[in-house]
Order: sequence, then structure tokens, then C-alpha cells
Amino acid sequence: MDVMNKKNLTHGDPTSTFSNCSTRSDVPDEGALLKGLEDSTQLVGVQVVLILAYSTIILFGVSGNSLVIYVVYKFRNLHTVTNFFIANLAVADLLVNALCLPFTLMATLSGEWKFGQVMCYLLPYAQGLAVHVSTITLSVISLDRYRSIIHHTETKMSKDMCAVVIIITWIASAGLASPLAIFREYVTFDLTPEHSIQGCVEKWPGSSADGTVYSIATFLLQYGLPLSVISYAYACIWSKLRKHVSPAGGHSERHRRRQKTTKMLAAVVAVFAVSWLPFHAFQLAVDIDSSVLDMTDFKLLYTAFHIIAMCSTFANPILYGWMNRNYRDAFAAAFQCARAKGVLRRVHSRDTLRDKALKCTITTLTQNNGHL
Repeated sequence: MDVMNKKNLTHGDPTSTFSNCSTRSDVPDEGALLKGLEDSTQLVGVQVVLILAYSTIILFGVSGNSLVIYVVYKFRNLHTVTNFFIANLAVADLLVNALCLPFTLMATLSGEWKFGQVMCYLLPYAQGLAVHVSTITLSVISLDRYRSIIHHTETKMSKDMCAVVIIITWIASAGLASPLAIFREYVTFDLTPEHSIQGCVEKWPGSSADGTVYSIATFLLQYGLPLSVISYAYACIWSKLRKHVSPAGGHSERHRRRQKTTKMLAAVVAVFAVSWLPFHAFQLAVDIDSSVLDMTDFKLLYTAFHIIAMCSTFANPILYGWMNRNYRDAFAAAFQCARAKGVLRRVHSRDTLRDKALKCTITTLTQNNGHL
């Protein structure tokens, strides 16, 4: 899941900007504020649609990613390096769903920043951090599979090395996202002597060109470069797998499993690329031509593209359940255990209680022994 942070747009007010975790959190000047009365995101019908859209993303994102983290932790047959990286993706998406999107929705509906100074620094940083984690993790997965399939590297990455890579990923992402918290200011806009609103804006030490450079660099680091690396890796892998003629036996099954896993991971990358493309393209257009800000429905377009991008945060669990048998079985077992526990609360017979608990345990232990 990332939202590329916007540069400082000098358009009447040098502090005009966008929050990384929300849509436009302030406005260029007082004239624009008055024009905001015509803002289509303030129409009741539009707000209802936005509430439904964001609420759906949050619901499916939190439940789906929590389920992925749970089954990877719970079921031993999912304790593989690739699945640990997938769980890391789920943690990043869960961070966006739980911490950022509710505030994004409220800021969009209210038209100002109402969450205080601490959140002004924390929320944009959190989403920038989460998206860097997602893109780096996707890249690491593709390179690891490229190494093992293209170069026939039999020595797989150890789980200890996987943990080290995940830790480095979070540290590197924290550094890359740090400007979103460092160059930020919690400000008050005085509309009239009696009325003022709060804003959360970027404030770069130099000219507005600093924000432009960071915005373009973030686009390359969060979208352009990772997508290029991942696309190349999976194109080579898919070409290799298509040309490979598997002999009969266990190796044939391993080959089919590799094909299915590669399809699933490629689908994850495709969803990421397609869902984030409109948002990144729109922000890049603003970087190139600031007159885009003068569009009548600029805020509505920005919000719509943001919603499309955020759909990637709940799509991955659906892809896992649809395209991978191990995850389907694990999801089913998790729901069976949950139902069994619900029944146990209502059943007074000790024998029945033991039977239900044993059934849940057996279901857990007899999962498919194949590996992702």
C-alpha cells in the first residue's frame, strides 16, 4: 500500500500541501477557502459514497490482513521465507488500514486537520513508512525467487536471514519516510478575526523545489524502480518456467507449485501497479504543472484516486485465498476453529467440548504439507 507525499505548492500560500495520510488537509488561500463552499466532496451524496468506500476498504483490509498474519503464525506448513515476507506485507497494509485511513476520511469530510500536532507528524510518516516497506518487500520476494529459479540456487534463504532482511527493510523505510515527519508544520489559518482552522502542511527549509525533488524521488523509489525490478524478475522467471519440461515424479509437482506461486505473486504486483498508477500519475502531473490545482473537482479527483490506490491494501488476502491452496486451507481451518470455539461457549457437555476441541486441533495439524 503508499501515498506519495506532495510538494509544497506555492499557490497563494507557500504552505499549501497534501498530507500523506489524508487528502488535502488545508487550502492555498482564503479565496480558495471560500471557493471550497462549492467543493463537491462536501455534498451529502458524495460524502455518503466516500464513507462507504473508505469503510469497506478499512473493514476488508483489517480483517483480511489480520487473517493472513494469524494463519502464517498459526500453521507450521506456512512457516516459509516467502510467507514471512507476505506476512510483512500484511503488517504494512494493516498499518495503513487501521492507522491512516480513518483519519484520511475524517480530514476529507471536515476539510481541515482536527487531530492535533502529534498526529500531524505521525500519520503521514506512518503511511510513507508502510508503503516503503511494501515496495521493498515485494522487490525482495521477486529477487529471492529470481535467485532460486533462474540460477538454480538450492541454498534457500534461512529464516534467520529472512528476519534480518525484514528488520533492515523497516529501518531503511523509516529513513526514507523521515522527511514526511521532519519537514512538517502544524499551522493555524485565520479566515476571519473570529474564525480559524488548523492545517498540517509540509515546510521545506529551502524553496518549493525541495518538495518537488522529494516528490519525484519518492515516485521513483516507491513505484518506478521497484516495479521495473519486479517486472524484470518475474518476466525472467515466467519465461524460465514455461520453457522447463518437468520429468514425472516429485520434481514435476514442485515445478507446478512454483508456477502457481509465481502466478499469485505476479498478480499481487499487478494489482499494486494498476491500483497505484492513477494516483501516482495524478501527483506527477501536479509536480509538472501546478495549474492542475485549479481544476474545479481537484479534491474529488485526488480522493477518488486515493481510494483506488488503497484498494491494494485489502486485495492481497483475496488473491492468496483464490490462487493458493495452502492459504485457502489455512483460512478454512481458521474459520472452523473460530466456529468450534463459538460452539464450545454454548455447550455444557464436557464430552462434546472435548470432541469439538479435538476436531479443531486435528484440522489444524492435518493441513496440506506443501510449501509456498
